[in-house]
Amino acid sequence: MTRLVLVTLGAIALMLLFALIAARLVRARTAGLSIRMQVFIALAGIVGAFAFGLGLLVLDRIDARATLLATEAARDEAQAIARFFGAEMAAGASLEQIARTLEREKAADAGMHLLLTDPGGRVVFGGRDPKETGTVTVDAPILVEGRTAGAVRVVKPAIVMRRLLADFAPTVLIISVVLGAVAALAAAVIGRAIATPIEALTTFAVRVSEGETSAVPPVAHGREVKRLTQAIDSMRRELEGRPFLETFAADLSHELKNPVAAVRASAEILDEGALAEPEEARRFVARIREATVRIETLLGEILSLARIEARGIEEASTVDIAQLARAAVEAAKDRGAVVNLGVDADVVVRGQAVWLARAIENLVDNAIVHGQPSGTASIGVRREGGRGEGARVHIVVTSPGAVPRHVQPRLFRRFVTTRSSGGGTGLGLAIVRAVAEAHAGRAELLRAGPPEVAFRLTLPAA
Repeated sequence: MTRLVLVTLGAIALMLLFALIAARLVRARTAGLSIRMQVFIALAGIVGAFAFGLGLLVLDRIDARATLLATEAARDEAQAIARFFGAEMAAGASLEQIARTLEREKAADAGMHLLLTDPGGRVVFGGRDPKETGTVTVDAPILVEGRTAGAVRVVKPAIVMRRLLADFAPTVLIISVVLGAVAALAAAVIGRAIATPIEALTTFAVRVSEGETSAVPPVAHGREVKRLTQAIDSMRRELEGRPFLETFAADLSHELKNPVAAVRASAEILDEGALAEPEEARRFVARIREATVRIETLLGEILSLARIEARGIEEASTVDIAQLARAAVEAAKDRGAVVNLGVDADVVVRGQAVWLARAIENLVDNAIVHGQPSGTASIGVRREGGRGEGARVHIVVTSPGAVPRHVQPRLFRRFVTTRSSGGGTGLGLAIVRAVAEAHAGRAELLRAGPPEVAFRLTLPAA
């Protein structure tokens, strides 16, 4: 019973394994084979071929052993019967008399498996077709006083021995399943060891491509991976130089184009005679002031971002994030917005309070402006981990709404905004990311909605 259960479980495991491989291969038709899958298929093919060959070898040996055992048993039986018949014929019995006796016994024993032949090879008694499948035949001479008086042919079925030896087949199957499981585990471990540094390097390259030029490359293992890491890191350093400045200048000129154009157009209209009409003059002067405020805001944001990226935090101290979150909620209330607050105890970090407050305010402002008017934003501050190294403080700001899919990968880059017409500079989230990195933390989009958008700022706990 135990063996049957093991065989059944082994068969189920093999079917699940094959189903997993088939599903991954179907998926790979569009996504391509991962390194882990390539290693897995290679090892699975090698071990599978080995297990299949081992099974065939064992089955062949079982068949050969069964035939050998049946032949030896038939030979012993044939020799014993031949000696017995020889003694009978030496006592005066003839071959025909022995045959008649066997005929009478055959009626009582339908399973008799003897053939009796005379010295010329003529069959005088036959109990079984010697050509029957699954049998072996052995001839033994009947000797009477040194001369051959006939022969006995024993027809022995080998199927019984095969069934006995076939009991080893479940053991072979179990061994094959164990080998397959070990191979799958080894493939997973080896594939992980090979793919992990490449995946880490890919993540680093993606962060660089998204504008995180201060990202630190992962620790590389292996000559090829080290060379690739050095090449990507060199590319990152190049991005911090002239190409980056060119891109930054182009983005800045694009952002300044609209307010500068508004100032110029309003000034031209005033110069052409609008000053003579007080109402028109006030309207165009208001436009000039609005564009000027926008330019000042944009330049201030750029200077702030440049300062935190270039200098980092200059004076670190213990900062209570709960107080900063409460201050951000009060500031939002003064602007007419309602923001819910949930704070854990002991949410203290080391850093610069001015910059951390700026990051939280930017997240709250982003939630209020981009959230649905009928919805309510919320701030959650919690601590993760104990008192030792590795503890983190998470600031999660949520609001009803959704972030367009095409914007999601670029949210934390400079000048990315969906509300430029409403005064947005596209630098708020870029400052959040810069502040997080300056404090050895991370800023990320946790949920893109709908129905809810959530940003998370993670900082090392003090």
